[in-house]
Amino acid sequence: MNPYEIIVRPVDTEKTRFQASEFGKYAFQVHPKANKIEIKKAVEAIYEVEVEKVHTMIVPAKLGWRSYKGPWKKALVTLAEGERIDVFEGAA
Repeated sequence: MNPYEIIVRPVDTEKTRFQASEFGKYAFQVHPKANKIEIKKAVEAIYEVEVEKVHTMIVPAKLGWRSYKGPWKKALVTLAEGERIDVFEGAA
């Protein structure tokens, strides 16, 4: 699988910004069939950083008043000491 097919998008929330700045952890929405090894290689290829750990989870579906958001897979990637990704730079 192509690295750009594995990493769907970065997840940008207040909590993920805090984790990125304090602990070097970044969150991504990933392809549902991607495993931890593929996610690690994709992040390293796209952002040219060294990945230490990858945690994955399935975010359950949400049913709103007039909308439905299906389940999706999230990856929490921990980078090596001193590494950072400038995904969230420039956004206030």
